[in-house]
Amino acid sequence: MLIRQASAADWPGIWAAMEPTIRAGETYTYPVDSTEAAMHAAWLPAPEQATATHDAGPSARVSRTFVVTEETGGGAPPMVVATAQLHPNFPGAGSHIANAGFMVHPDHEGKGYGRLLAHHVLDAARADGYRGMQFNAVVESNTGAVYLWESLGFDIMTTIPGAFDHPSLGPVGLHIMFKFLAG
Repeated sequence: MLIRQASAADWPGIWAAMEPTIRAGETYTYPVDSTEAAMHAAWLPAPEQATATHDAGPSARVSRTFVVTEETGGGAPPMVVATAQLHPNFPGAGSHIANAGFMVHPDHEGKGYGRLLAHHVLDAARADGYRGMQFNAVVESNTGAVYLWESLGFDIMTTIPGAFDHPSLGPVGLHIMFKFLAG
């Protein structure tokens, strides 16, 4: 298992990990009919877009995408089993707060990849000088994610009731969660 920054060559594996989650419509606000091209532009922007920052100052931060790969054996290339994106949550005066999204391929859930990737991204956010991380939309019925984030020190700051239309549960709340990264 290896966690590293993603490259353009990783996109097919990233999409293979993301697509089942997006199509299920249970944990992300992305439209279930999102196109691969739209998700590519959002999750793994071209290098010139990835270096565009929300803050033109000396502490400018960039969007970064990470992957977790697992050896498949037999000389085949490693398989992407999870991915995350790290970027400023707000522009300008709010760019010191990070935001991140995480997806683990459904076939690889429960193996600890999400937790390992979370630690990696939190460390990267600290190294990039972010002072906190905020999640804007953690679906309250996604109990695995809520448990993970709370176990890593995130607090639920508020819940917006009925803000997410779950495909089988109907309207459920969206948590806004936050963690300080620097003293």
